[in-house]
Amino acid sequence: MSTAMRRGNVIILTAIAIGAMTLASCSSSSNGSASSSSGSSNTVSGNSANAALGTGVTAHTVKVGVALVNFSCIEQFVNTIRTNQDQVYQDYINWINSHGGIDGRKIIPDYQSYCPIGNTQALSLCTQFTEDAHVFAVIGDFVDFSGDSQTCIARDHDTVLLTFDLSQAIINQSPPGLIILPGQTPERSDAVLISLMNAQHTLKGKKVAILSEIDSQSVVQNSVEPGLKKLGIPIGSTAILNVGSSADTSEAQTQLASFIERWKSENVTALFVSGTEVASQQFIEMVRQQMPTVTLISDDNSTDILGYAQQEERAGRRPNPYEGIILVGGPTPQEYDASSNWKYCANIYQDETGKVAPNAVTVTPGPNGKTLDTYGTINDACQLLTEMQEIAQRAGPNLNNQTWVNAVDHYGPIRDVGAGVYASLHTGKYDDNDTFRLEKFSSSIGTDGGLQPITPLEDVPAT
Repeated sequence: MSTAMRRGNVIILTAIAIGAMTLASCSSSSNGSASSSSGSSNTVSGNSANAALGTGVTAHTVKVGVALVNFSCIEQFVNTIRTNQDQVYQDYINWINSHGGIDGRKIIPDYQSYCPIGNTQALSLCTQFTEDAHVFAVIGDFVDFSGDSQTCIARDHDTVLLTFDLSQAIINQSPPGLIILPGQTPERSDAVLISLMNAQHTLKGKKVAILSEIDSQSVVQNSVEPGLKKLGIPIGSTAILNVGSSADTSEAQTQLASFIERWKSENVTALFVSGTEVASQQFIEMVRQQMPTVTLISDDNSTDILGYAQQEERAGRRPNPYEGIILVGGPTPQEYDASSNWKYCANIYQDETGKVAPNAVTVTPGPNGKTLDTYGTINDACQLLTEMQEIAQRAGPNLNNQTWVNAVDHYGPIRDVGAGVYASLHTGKYDDNDTFRLEKFSSSIGTDGGLQPITPLEDVPAT
């Protein structure tokens, strides 16, 4: 989601969900920049003096909701699926519990699966986790593009949420520090992407238009348009498509066809694609067919784009519509697989299961001609559970919302085992990723194509 750093996801779950909607979302030892470790139990100052335990917290346990996408409802739309997700999460929970838990408390999971098409089932999970199970926190791939389900948990029920594919607008609707994103928001991705492109003179001599969707309209208005205007480059028309949540996207395709003709008349030579829905195959294919030489740029997380592009490769589409699309990303899958972060997660998996964890280049056959994304499940479980544990440890023995938020606001550099070297949390910054580079999709990498670095990795914290 994954953020650009969700290297464990061969396909990201929000991309899968959008694929389903438009057819008819990591993850050992501490890295070099982080100052925390999973064994730390330092208590922060301020509100940590509050001795009342939070909802779902007892002297010996912490209850945690785990939201998992039900792939059976979207299997017909995707090439890669996840199975036995709860077993993988349980492996990491067992490891944490057997290595001291959270200040001696064992994690008690409440597993719930849902179909990510629309948000009806996700909203039901909010009620299940908060009103029925009374959990302290919710983790997992909790997909709702409207933000209603995420804010239901954090704002309406004052419950901690760690998940992927969040915008700053969604985070801002809830009390500060209750929603944590292991990754970066689209708003910050835009700022970093535009800054790095400016340094590389990527858009020199080009005229740029914007393609987006209603759910990302605020991102476009508050981040993309202002950022591009600061560069002083010519700007074409902005297209905000009404993709909707139904299987019928004919209206959105008609809107796009009209804008493509307008962009041609405006002599647009680069297109900034903002949002997960409009970055999906049906829209990018339309753009490429009518504007074959346009430079494509996207603020969607790079694992989403990689998933779309690799599906086009496997389908034999030539040229690949995503060829050369410019993104802001992080470590390559190979770099991540060689990192101490992946080794940490892989070692735990092997300790708990006796099996070698599949890495980014492993292709695991699944049922009905699908491939299994066990790698992505491992990364999500390891990333989310480790980050939750480390923040809760920092909150101290009196774990509640106040001590949690105080820990987040004073954290600073943090280890994100599903990401790159640089990550941090502090007051006002609740997306942790700081490891960025420019990259582009190249069909010549590997069997199904891959992401090619354009610039070196940098530490780019939020200002």
